[in-house]
Amino acid sequence: MQLKMKAKVHGLRQRWMANSMSVVTVIMLIACGLFSASIASYYYSNVQNAMTAQAKASIGFMNRSSISSYEEYYAIAYNYTQSFVDKDRMELQFIDTSGRIETSSYNFTAGLSPETPDITTALESNEIGVYVGKDAHTNEKIVSVTCPLTYDGTVVGALRYVTSARLIDQQILISCVLVFCIGIAMLVMVFFTNLVFIRNIVEPVAEVTEAVQHISSGSYGLQIENTYREEIGDLVDSINEMSTKISQNEKMQREFISSVSHELRTPLTAINGWGETLLGDTSNDPVQLRRGVGIILKESRRLTNMVEELLQFSRMQDGRFTLEVEPVDIQAEFEDAIFTYKELFKQDGIEMHYTESSAGEFPIIEGDPERLKQVFCNLLDNAAKHGGSGGKVDAAIEVGQDMVVLTIRDYGPGIPEADLPFIKQKFYKGSSKARGSGIGLAVVEEIVTRHGGRFEIGNAEGGGCIAQIYLPLRQSAA
Repeated sequence: MQLKMKAKVHGLRQRWMANSMSVVTVIMLIACGLFSASIASYYYSNVQNAMTAQAKASIGFMNRSSISSYEEYYAIAYNYTQSFVDKDRMELQFIDTSGRIETSSYNFTAGLSPETPDITTALESNEIGVYVGKDAHTNEKIVSVTCPLTYDGTVVGALRYVTSARLIDQQILISCVLVFCIGIAMLVMVFFTNLVFIRNIVEPVAEVTEAVQHISSGSYGLQIENTYREEIGDLVDSINEMSTKISQNEKMQREFISSVSHELRTPLTAINGWGETLLGDTSNDPVQLRRGVGIILKESRRLTNMVEELLQFSRMQDGRFTLEVEPVDIQAEFEDAIFTYKELFKQDGIEMHYTESSAGEFPIIEGDPERLKQVFCNLLDNAAKHGGSGGKVDAAIEVGQDMVVLTIRDYGPGIPEADLPFIKQKFYKGSSKARGSGIGLAVVEEIVTRHGGRFEIGNAEGGGCIAQIYLPLRQSAA
């Protein structure tokens, strides 16, 4: 299992790293590419703008010079190129109308024809031409700007600035390398961030998943050591609580099955035993016959009540538990249950005390009389089983402003404090050794709740257990 968990964590790590890093890498490459393109455009645009501004300034100087002949023009152009102060950064050329270099700050290029689009634009369109590309003679990447020279509105030549793009490309390359280094650093940071995330999230989730699988396979009650924080820690606490409750429910269900089996076997054994005894008794002793029939009736009644509880529980579980609502004389129903059990209590040596309401005419409420009577019988039977050793049971009914309060109290040992929070749960019997299925109080809680009321049970002052039912005077039952 340990190897399986490691393989699972390894697979999670691989999938997470592959998915997250591939997405981040693609985004980073696109961002770096766009940024590099922007840098290249920025550098070339700045160089072209600077060269264009300088070319316009030179054209202004030439236009201000008084030129009356070609010889004067050539002399001015030659002197201008020879005194050009930026010859270390760029070349200044004067182009004639045929596109040939007449004079240049680099004397060795004179007489050549560059044949670049910027020259054509200047000579033919009388507009400033810009060119970025390879020089036909040197095969070097250049940036050139050409401005037309005009005389009396006619283009008589062109002034051209040319510079190598090598330094520009080097600067762009340095900037791009820097950008990509930053991108790689960010990728490394994302990689280690993912490793931290996997260690703090993915691996704990895998461990918790394995523990949940153990629980689902039957290891109820298994507790996960909670060394985690925040949401993972809360998840582990919830799973531990779930595991504990499932374990408790499993234990209660096992005890329930064992208890019900015993409870069913006991009355059936008594019924079968007395039936065989009476069948084989030839003395026809009326005392013996009466005693045997009484026991058979008592055990049959107990068996019937138990089967009815199980039937109600089954209906509660599958959602078939419904109420037949009608006007109910709650006092009459309560007194019927008390008088029914009073004789049974007397046979068991338990004294029943009933206190009627001090109110005059008792109000009619809306409810299911059969279900409410079942509630009263369950509580009276519970008082006899768990508190009968006290020898006395008190019952009372009172009406308030908007509630009817019914109280049943015994004087037995009461409920252990450890059992009080769970006493109304299904199957729960706690430390009690009394006979029963453990679902009687759960049925009571369900019926009372569906009537819009509430059911409370606890230890009474002075000893014993007290159960109280609060039913609304006016409400719509479910």
